[in-house]
Amino acid sequence: MREWQNRPLESLYTLVWLDGIYYKVRQDGKVVTRVLYSVIGLSLSGKKQVLGIYTAESESAKFWLTVLTDLKQRGIEDLLIACVDGLKGFDTAIANVFPATTVQLCIVHQLRNSFRFVPDKLLKELANDLKTVYQAPNREQGLENLLVVQEKWGSAYPKAIQPWVEKWELLSPFFDYPAAIRKVMYTTNTVEGYHRQLRKVTKTKGAFSSDVALQKLVYLVIQNLQIKWETTTYNWKEIINQFSIIFEERIKSHRIE
Repeated sequence: MREWQNRPLESLYTLVWLDGIYYKVRQDGKVVTRVLYSVIGLSLSGKKQVLGIYTAESESAKFWLTVLTDLKQRGIEDLLIACVDGLKGFDTAIANVFPATTVQLCIVHQLRNSFRFVPDKLLKELANDLKTVYQAPNREQGLENLLVVQEKWGSAYPKAIQPWVEKWELLSPFFDYPAAIRKVMYTTNTVEGYHRQLRKVTKTKGAFSSDVALQKLVYLVIQNLQIKWETTTYNWKEIINQFSIIFEERIKSHRIE
C-alpha cells in the first residue's frame, strides 16, 4: 500500500477531482471523526485513476495544500482543471502549487447546500429555477438567470441563494468550455461514485482501529475499482481533441499519441 501511495505519477492530468468523506476511528479510548481525502485524476489517455488517499482530523485548505504538494513531488507538473467542493480557500491552495490550473466548484455540492435551507415542498421549484442558471448557454446568460433567481428567492432564503452570487467566479468557469468538457468538469460525480463504493465496505465496519486500518481497506477497494476504470472515458476522442485545442501548448510536451 505504501509503495502504491508513493508511486510516481504522470506529468499532466487533464482533470482532477478532489473531495473528502468522514469516518469514525478509535483514538485514545474514544471514537473520533476523521476525514479520508481522495484525489482522482483523468489522464491524457482518458482513463481515471486514484492518485492518492490521505487522512486528517478535518477538511481544510491548509491540509489540501500538503496533498497538492505531495502530488507535485510525485511527478505531476500540470493540472488543467480541478473540480472541488466549496471548501473556503481551496482555490488558493491549488493556485499556490499549480497556478495555471482552472478551479471549478462543484455545481452538485452547491445545489445540495442550497436545498438545506428551503422547505421540502419548494425544492422542486427551486431546483428548476437553478437549472436555468447552470444549464444556460453561456456565462452571461447564466448570471442573468441567477439574478432573476436571486430576486425571486433571495429575500426569503438568502442562505440558499447568496452563495451562488458570492462564488459565481468559481462556479462559472465551465461555461468557457465546449459541452463535452463541461459534462466532466462541473460536478464531482466521479469522485462521489467512488465514495459510494468505499461506503459499501466501510459502513459495516463501525469505528476503525486506526487511520492505517482504514487506508488498507480502501487500498483494496481501489485495486478492484481500478479494473473497472481500465475502459476509456465516454466520448474521450472528442474531449481530448477539445482539450488539445484549448490547452495546445501545455499538452504538446505531454501528449500520448
